[in-house]
Amino acid sequence: MPETESIRLQKYLADCGLGSRRFCEKLIAAGRVKINGDIVTELGTKVVPGQQKIECNGKLVAKEATVTLLLNKPPKVICTSDDPQGRTTVLDLLEDLPERIYTVGRLDFMSEGLIVVTNDGDLAHSLMHPRYHIPKVYKVWIDTPLGHHQRPKMMRGIPSKGETLRVLDIDEGRHTKQGVEYTITLGEGRNRHIRRLMEHFEKKVFRLQRIAIGPIRLDDLKTGEWRRAKPAELKLLRAAIKEAKSTTK
Repeated sequence: MPETESIRLQKYLADCGLGSRRFCEKLIAAGRVKINGDIVTELGTKVVPGQQKIECNGKLVAKEATVTLLLNKPPKVICTSDDPQGRTTVLDLLEDLPERIYTVGRLDFMSEGLIVVTNDGDLAHSLMHPRYHIPKVYKVWIDTPLGHHQRPKMMRGIPSKGETLRVLDIDEGRHTKQGVEYTITLGEGRNRHIRRLMEHFEKKVFRLQRIAIGPIRLDDLKTGEWRRAKPAELKLLRAAIKEAKSTTK
């Protein structure tokens, strides 16, 4: 991007690794951001990278080299930078990294599997934007099989707390000691989406694991381990995002 091109302040802050654009908007609205010494609270403010002094919480903000990590989140780990209850966070598993990074989307406390952690504001924004439905694939183990008519109902959509919960696809797998295994693909994910669907049909969830985000697969990444995303993976992911954007115009 040429230095003479202006961009929105919240995008610049996100690109600098301060958090998602939505989080950066909160920083601006709270009066915690300055441009050339002046507090700015207007979300429409634009800046020219490299030509203005931008501070947040009294510290100079500068763009870092982008980093994108893939982590296999264990159960009983939360997707936040800090927890008042002192529970283990995703960032605790990455504490040796020098870069400021944040999780893209969330898995609930007991869920496990693939999480993207990055300081790439554009990538994070596109993955979390509700208009760009990047498919996410999960494995879930429940106590008893779903009925013949319950899977089609999930695909049509189930009303829940003012929302409609639906799946793009659901396939029954093995019957194991962990329970009956299903592979579920979501387009737009809601809070506790799969758990709420199973609760609707009075199914007990023994285990819930995310195994893919778009073309990115969990594969053989062990629980609690992480690695840097490969350039080829990021290329495929950005291509999937671009396609998703083109279909929403």
